[in-house]
Parts: sequence; C-alpha cells; structure tokens
Amino acid sequence: MKKKSICYLSLFIIVHLFIQADIVAQKIDPASPLMLAGKWVPDDPAKIDFEHLPRLAKSDHVIVHDVRDQDGHRVNQHNYLVHYDGLYWIMWSDGPGEARTPAGQHRNRVPGHDRARQKISYSTSKDGLKWTDAKDITDTPPAPEGWIARGFWVREGKLLALVSSYIAPGYHGAGLALHAFEWDKASSKWTHLGIAYENTLNNFPPAKLPSGEWMMIRRDSSQNVYTMYGGTKAFNQWESIPVVKYGRTDFRAEEPSWWILPNNTLAALYRDNKHSGFLYRAFSENNGKSWSDPVKTNFPDATSKFNAVRLKDGRYVLVSNPNPKKRDPMTLAVSDDGIVFNKMIYLVGGRHIDYPDIMEHDGYIFVAFASAKQTVEVIRVKITDMDKVSMPVNPLVVK
Repeated sequence: MKKKSICYLSLFIIVHLFIQADIVAQKIDPASPLMLAGKWVPDDPAKIDFEHLPRLAKSDHVIVHDVRDQDGHRVNQHNYLVHYDGLYWIMWSDGPGEARTPAGQHRNRVPGHDRARQKISYSTSKDGLKWTDAKDITDTPPAPEGWIARGFWVREGKLLALVSSYIAPGYHGAGLALHAFEWDKASSKWTHLGIAYENTLNNFPPAKLPSGEWMMIRRDSSQNVYTMYGGTKAFNQWESIPVVKYGRTDFRAEEPSWWILPNNTLAALYRDNKHSGFLYRAFSENNGKSWSDPVKTNFPDATSKFNAVRLKDGRYVLVSNPNPKKRDPMTLAVSDDGIVFNKMIYLVGGRHIDYPDIMEHDGYIFVAFASAKQTVEVIRVKITDMDKVSMPVNPLVVK
C-alpha cells in the first residue's frame, strides 16, 4: 500500500511538472482578446447571469470600519492589505463625504468623495478577522488638501505606507505627489519619510520584477499611465517611462494592475473609462520597458478597480466587479496561466461594492473592499474551499 502511495505521488509530481513546463512554454498572442473561457461562458460574456454564479460553501466576512451611520457625510474607501511582523494590516482613505440622498437613504448610495481634509487610517489584526480600532497614519490636512491611500510597501524589512497628496476635489491638477510614511515599532507611530515621486498616483504598491528591481504603475494628474522602476537605492529614486496616453480615442486606461506570467512576461490590465464594459490587456517581454498595444478582452467589467495576484501554487486570482451594468456583485476569478480565466466565483453582492485589494497568506485569500465607499470590509477564503467550487457545464446566461 505504501509503494502504491509513493507511485501515485510521483505520478502527480511528474504530471504537475509537465503542466508547469507547458505553461512556461506557452506562446502568448498579444492581439488575442481571449481572457475568459469555459463551457459556462456565453458568446457574449456581458450577458453572464452574475447573480447565479457558483458560490463558496464557506467564507469569513468582517466589517473593520463603518461610517454608514453618518448619512453620507463620511467616506471610507481605497482599502489595502499586507501581512507584516506577525500582524495583518489594513489602510484606507478616511474623509468627509457629500451626501447625495436625503437622510436615511445613503447606505447603498455613493457619497461625493475625495474631498478636502481626507486622512489615512489603519487597523491591525492577529488573525485577519478581529481588528483593532482605527488609528491615523497621516494627519487631517487643511482644506483644500487631502490624502489618498496607495498601499503598503515592505522594503528592506521595513513597513512603508504609500499615500498620495492632492488638492480637492479629486487628484487631477496641482498638488499631486506620492509620499511615504514609515512604521516605527518602538513608538507605535508613522513617520513621514518624504515624497517618493512627484505628480504620481499609483494604483498598487511596488512589486519585485524577475530582474530584482521594483516596479509599479503610476498615473499623473492628467491620468496618463507610466511604469516606474527603482526603489532599490532609495525609496524615492525612480525612473518613469510613458506607457498609455489617457486621451486615446479607442479607450481610456485607468487603474491598472499587473502580474508576472510563468515565462517572466508581464501582463497588465486596464479598466476602460470609455465604458466599453470590458477589461483591456497588454504584455511586456522586457520587464515593462515597453508594452504591446492594449487590446479589449472578453472579460466583462463594470468600469471599476480590480486586483490580481499570483498564488504560491502558481495560479492567478482576479477580484473584480464583472457586471458591466453595476458594481454588484464582486467576484473571484481563477486562472492556471495568468492569461485565460476559467472559473468565476460570486463573493459578495446585493449592494454597491468596489475597490478591492487581495492578498494570500497561510492558505487563505484575503479580500478587502468597500460598500458604497462607506465601509472597510474583509472576506477570508480558504484556498481549498475555492478549489471545491465547480462551474456549470452550460452557458450561464440571464434569462
């Protein structure tokens, strides 16, 4: 019996190695729109019955911070996660809101946001489910200034919080700059290090390239997209290379996310602010120095922020709002190769949900998000529970 078990394990390892080798050797067609596939995907993926996507048998859901009782006069948004020094950390933009509905009708309506005097708050947790009360990373700036949360960056063993300054309302125009704050464990406080790069609103914090360099994607005050390289000699030493102009006639690139494919090619996704209802994708074979022209994929999108990561087992997960009609529901898509996703799982819905951040730790996937930009929420999904979900064998179409 023991010999049989060893044989089965050896066979599994051999098959897995062949699959990984095939993925690494896979030829990428930058012009291909194929990003979502499976018997359950209809010819027009925008017509997927999102409400009846398969669901997890089990997940854990907590609300970290909630300002819905302030009738739209307070905003919580731009959530980011990290695991550092034995703790889970979450940060978010915490600022004034402008109510757009009468009192008592705000809970599923997005208030006016990115207003003056917005600060950055954070909380910590030992298990990702029980969180401390909110504390401040930044001050509350004087009007018309504000801060926007931009993510955690673990650099040289130190925890940095990236935050963009802006002049309200919104980040367009003067005053935009990416700042770094450093966590001081001895004093339990955040110290302002300085400006990491002027005229910058990154979407996610830097990640390591195969070359060992740090890279992140930034937007300027005119919403043009650039790739940035550096961060090795100092937190504020970067090279910035133009990628996509916002004023294109075919689509408007917004809030990009990127990842490394098995063969070290980079893939980047963009939401389309021209409201095509689908994600755009580009590839780079030289560590992001240049990119293929973005192509509209068949992966539907609500024109909302999304996030993708590569799991430790080599697969990729993408959390987004795929319903082109509204930011509801939020789903988790799974891919073996980082190019084509063949599973889409309903995470949470029945309300306006957006701006997710995703990370993996200790066998779980953690997703942070906001409800109508008034909550900080986290869902914890066990990866083995995600794997138990099966997709329909027929097209899942709204009837």
